[in-house]
Amino acid sequence: MAPRYLIETFGCQMNVHDSSRMEEALRARGWEACTSEDDADLIVFNTCSVREKAEHKLRSEVGRLRPIKRARPELIVAVAGCVAQQEGERLLTEIPHIDIVVGPDNLADLPELAEAARLGGLPVARTVFDVESPTFLGADPGPHREGSPVTAFVTTMKGCDERCSFCVVPYTRGPERYRSMQEILEEIARLVAAGVQEVTLLGQTVNSWQPPETTTVKSIAGSAEPRPSFRGEASHFPELLRAIAREIPLLRRLRYTSPHPRHVTPELVAAHAELDVLARHVHLPSQSGSDRLLKRMLRRYTRAELVERSHMLRDSRPGTTLSTDIIVGFPGETEQDFLETLSMIREVGFIAAFGFKFSPRPYTPALKLADDVSEAEKAERLARLFSTVEALQQAHLLTLVGSRANVLVEGTSKPGGTKGRTDGLVPGRDGGPAHMRMMGRSERNEIVHLDLPPGLDGRMLVGRFLDVRIERANAHSLVGALDESTLRSLPALAEPPRQAVRLQVVAG
Repeated sequence: MAPRYLIETFGCQMNVHDSSRMEEALRARGWEACTSEDDADLIVFNTCSVREKAEHKLRSEVGRLRPIKRARPELIVAVAGCVAQQEGERLLTEIPHIDIVVGPDNLADLPELAEAARLGGLPVARTVFDVESPTFLGADPGPHREGSPVTAFVTTMKGCDERCSFCVVPYTRGPERYRSMQEILEEIARLVAAGVQEVTLLGQTVNSWQPPETTTVKSIAGSAEPRPSFRGEASHFPELLRAIAREIPLLRRLRYTSPHPRHVTPELVAAHAELDVLARHVHLPSQSGSDRLLKRMLRRYTRAELVERSHMLRDSRPGTTLSTDIIVGFPGETEQDFLETLSMIREVGFIAAFGFKFSPRPYTPALKLADDVSEAEKAERLARLFSTVEALQQAHLLTLVGSRANVLVEGTSKPGGTKGRTDGLVPGRDGGPAHMRMMGRSERNEIVHLDLPPGLDGRMLVGRFLDVRIERANAHSLVGALDESTLRSLPALAEPPRQAVRLQVVAG
């Protein structure tokens, strides 16, 4: 019987991407996926250390396996990702039932390390940055088949040179290293040939991408000053976007995350205005609306610059929406600082936000600042932040009722009252027949639920772009319907088209 693995993922889209690459590496060496810890020969925790809560959750989850490991000593327990990089061999000392610690740059070594552990090898930590010869694990999706993902992540770079005072990423992910344009194009081409309709480009500061042959990588994280601002300089990320649009015309939608406001250039704004493949949504982390705090955070832009660049993106194409990240309770944050953040959110018009309480992270400059905002104040400000953003989001969603949206159907919905169901079936009203409810996203990134007529199998719609009439707004999503003309055409859509992709060689 083939050995079996289970991967549990914490944190950001980068970790989701890394988990997929670990799965492909394990499957290539004969491992099979499973869904139960009781059936697994290898359990991998792919970790996040950006927030203290995520790190605590990891330690709790790994600790929970102690009695299982005692009963099954042959079980291999591995920790990957940012906490693995941050703690290294210390994890092996603190939690003796861990067998493998593997950093983000060493994920390709996981099958080899797991095989060594199965043969009785000693616990090992491998957390070496590939600074001299960076490598990127690309997707190997295989041919298009039923159930293939319709969206995918593609990494363009790794590491970060920004040195924001609150952020541990430069330590856990290393200095910035860029992937070649040709390698990025080839991976996207493979994904599109396998049925992927939407690609999201990933990078710690994705819009700082440069051709790797034009850059010099720092030897170790934190060993040098960050690169100068792109103000007044040519931006290379728009060149990458234009190459993707030109060379892979069958890609239907392109997103990227997370850009840094400092690298929002006129060239990037022009790309949004000109490239139809780019989604009309940008997630732009701002962190604060107070100039005083932005300076303490070492963000290297002002509130005025942030607002101006946000408006440039929003105005680049009608209907473009923006979301953001905000930290509340950063050391020294006063009530006035927080009010300036709320007013900035309203001025820009962010329609969604991820909000976080500040928590001190290892190796960051903010450790030298007093964590002087109480937990009660942080909680109260976080609640006010969410209330402000939710009001903006609800107002935005209400404006869309009666309009039309181009929705990529991603799968079945999980409606309220159907806990545990994965088939998307919704009971009919007044004892009528059940129907399927599907879920997708608009090009503005709104979640759209789609109720289908009884008897129509919505699984045939997965991976399709549908013109949807928006009928009502929920608190955080929309509900749409299909016109009669679209419904009449659905039988002809039962077999998804197999699309060939031709990729021309492009100079980096």
